[in-house]
Amino acid sequence: MRSAGCWSGNQQMGGRWPVGCVALEITQRCNLDCTLCYLSEHSEAVKDIPLEEVFRRIDLIHEHYGWNTDVQITGGDPTLRQRDELIAIVGRVRQRGMRPTLMTNGRKATRALLETLATEGLVDVAFHVDTTQQLGGYHSERELNALRLTYLDRAQGLPLSVMFNTTIHDGNFEEIPDVVRFFKANAGRIRTAAFHVQAATGRGVHEKKTEITLDAVTAQIERGAGTAINFRSSLAGHSRCNRYGLCFEVNGRLHDALDDDAFIARMQPATAHLELDRTNRRKVAKKFLAWLAANPRYWATVLRWTAAKTWQMKGDLMAARGRVHTLSFLIHGFMDAGALERERIDACVFKTMTQDGPVSMCLHNARRDSFILQPVRVQTWAGDRYWQPLSGALSAKPGMISIPIPAQAGLKHAKGRVRQTLSLKRAR
Repeated sequence: MRSAGCWSGNQQMGGRWPVGCVALEITQRCNLDCTLCYLSEHSEAVKDIPLEEVFRRIDLIHEHYGWNTDVQITGGDPTLRQRDELIAIVGRVRQRGMRPTLMTNGRKATRALLETLATEGLVDVAFHVDTTQQLGGYHSERELNALRLTYLDRAQGLPLSVMFNTTIHDGNFEEIPDVVRFFKANAGRIRTAAFHVQAATGRGVHEKKTEITLDAVTAQIERGAGTAINFRSSLAGHSRCNRYGLCFEVNGRLHDALDDDAFIARMQPATAHLELDRTNRRKVAKKFLAWLAANPRYWATVLRWTAAKTWQMKGDLMAARGRVHTLSFLIHGFMDAGALERERIDACVFKTMTQDGPVSMCLHNARRDSFILQPVRVQTWAGDRYWQPLSGALSAKPGMISIPIPAQAGLKHAKGRVRQTLSLKRAR
């Protein structure tokens, strides 16, 4: 953060959090054909890595970043992994004192599965829903709100915080305000709305007509939110990679919670050591008040901010009888595979864990085959053996992977192009 000129009291990374998150890819398989898929042409040919290797990578995450790290259990779609193995993986992450998040398109994330995973320690579930998925019967982001509502109902009442991921591209950029209005209307059930700007990486086939900037996405979110949102007060890594905003929802309206830069710069480092359970707001409030009671030098600062914010929201607070919800917004500006920037790679706070350690998520997506096609060394009773990603077999020697590999590996890419062509014809 310091080398990239991104370090200050407003920076979350390295302060409140050891890192933004670490992606733990437990399968390369997926049951959708997204037009902006970040997987590679060869992903579908790769077998699921052995469970013991997944456990080893979980331990590596803990060694690098320690307790309270956000571990995104992802793929492909992680729900395609054997059910008992997925349950064991979530349990292992939680046992290491880290926070497991299920990153899924939701197709196989049933209520029963979510209940079981919550029992094993799952903290968050992030549903990826957008028009790049080319789902039958849904032709716009507004229509997809019905599917988002279905997924919300599945998680209702479970001790899980719910997030939604939306990929922003030329085809849905103008619909961002509609999506934000849906999130605002369901703020009591949704914790975070993340927007990923389209990137030329992986096997995606959607061509860029215009360059969508983080500033442009910010403006669209503010249109839907109905208020200005300060995305530069609480920083999440490099300024050209991520932006974070937080709002209070009161009486159906959003109010910017981070509009006081100086207040955030003072309070964020001071409370960085507090572990905040985002599935239990009452517990968070008690923990913060206990800390505040033990630190009287912050009383005046907190009182002034609370009074100002209460006065700002007074009408809505009275109408809502004091009921307040929070809604976070994240904007991710992932890099194109052919335009990686060294400074941003070095300052990356969204990592992917490989067998050799963590790497930048953008770098991993850009060079995916060089990671997923490597034989994996595993320990057996007969000594070290090498798991072969294309066959799933163990061999005495690492062996070599030849590229191109089986023709069926590019099937998802071909299907994606067909679906895109049909979608363009419908649009005309």
